[in-house]
Amino acid sequence: MKKLILIAAAAGAVAGAQAADGLQFRAQQGFDDTPKEAKADTTGFKFTDVKVLPHTSVKDQNKSGTCWCFSTTSFLEDEILRQGGDSLDISEMFTVRQCYLEKADRFVRMYGQANFAAGGATLDVLHVWDELGAVPEEVYTGLNYGEKKHSHGELDAALKAYLDVINSKPDKKISTAWRKGLEGILDAYLGEVPQTFQYKGKTYTPKSWAASLPIKTADYIPFTSFTHHPFYESFAIEVPDNWLWEKSMNVPMEEMKAIVDNALENGYPVAWGADVSEPGFKWKEGFAVMPKERTAADMEGTELSRWVHLTDKERKELQNDIKGPVDEIEVTQEMRQQMFDNQETTDDHGMEIIGYATDQNGKRYYKVRNSWDTNQIYDGYFYVSEPFFLAKTMQILVHKDAVPKDIAKKAKL
Repeated sequence: MKKLILIAAAAGAVAGAQAADGLQFRAQQGFDDTPKEAKADTTGFKFTDVKVLPHTSVKDQNKSGTCWCFSTTSFLEDEILRQGGDSLDISEMFTVRQCYLEKADRFVRMYGQANFAAGGATLDVLHVWDELGAVPEEVYTGLNYGEKKHSHGELDAALKAYLDVINSKPDKKISTAWRKGLEGILDAYLGEVPQTFQYKGKTYTPKSWAASLPIKTADYIPFTSFTHHPFYESFAIEVPDNWLWEKSMNVPMEEMKAIVDNALENGYPVAWGADVSEPGFKWKEGFAVMPKERTAADMEGTELSRWVHLTDKERKELQNDIKGPVDEIEVTQEMRQQMFDNQETTDDHGMEIIGYATDQNGKRYYKVRNSWDTNQIYDGYFYVSEPFFLAKTMQILVHKDAVPKDIAKKAKL
């Protein structure tokens, strides 16, 4: 037990690093829990919403690396609304708990040579929905450890430390008890999963409740856009958080954008995974842009690589220079690929695109719902420029009917 405690303490710092889920970027953006009173015009931007789809409330992942689950769950809640269903609050932590268990199974079977962290991917939620179902938030909050908001530093460290001990095989082999021990940790922090529950006067299991909702997981298709795989074929995006190795359909970046635009025009929300480590991503100020000033004239074609070497101070100075609409880079497929290959574009954060807007110059932006609470200039929403979307999108997820017919035909959907 003493050994386990020491390992858990040492693993605390590791857990924070492993939650490559937007958490460190929150800190870089100066995110805190102090209510913001800034007015929209103090940023120099004046956004006008053109179209905003019906959606449920902004949620707060707080100090947990679970944006993948919050964003996709919100997306499914909005898909239920789109199909005429009730406005629901679906438990994220039910899904998170199930994923921890399956990740642990793989981690142990791979002798500890696999990813075990808080992060995940959009399709993890659909996977759990298919295999184990879903439950309402009121049935399973995942707050069983004396906190009012999710705070997973201790939990993540304890889980990783426990699994490291199991993989070290102190008794030369792995016992039959290790998984029950892991379930015990999850039960202690998140709570035991109910086999049945009462909801609005009816008795359900997680599977039967999911089946009662107007969601057919097979109807949802993930898309991405990279040139190291053929277009109009599916491949598993090579990032650690894609631990299920789920595949996404690969299309040219302009077609990926066309899918989003078509979805929004026809009332379909979009689950969105993207890099948020860019200097032009300013959460508190409520916008994300790709300023042209970041490009050196004498580095055409490879100019973006120099930003990997900027210090935090230099990045912050660039951020502070953005005082309103700016000229932005013209994103190419080649540039987008380079940013992925040199790991300037990383798999940081899951969000949801719920509409679009224009700034005071008529320039178009996507309106995005985040899961970092509402104490921010736009109450938990922000605006993403089209160049930022083209450069920094890792993956989108949409209903199959939201895909333009010509693209669906080329992708053989």
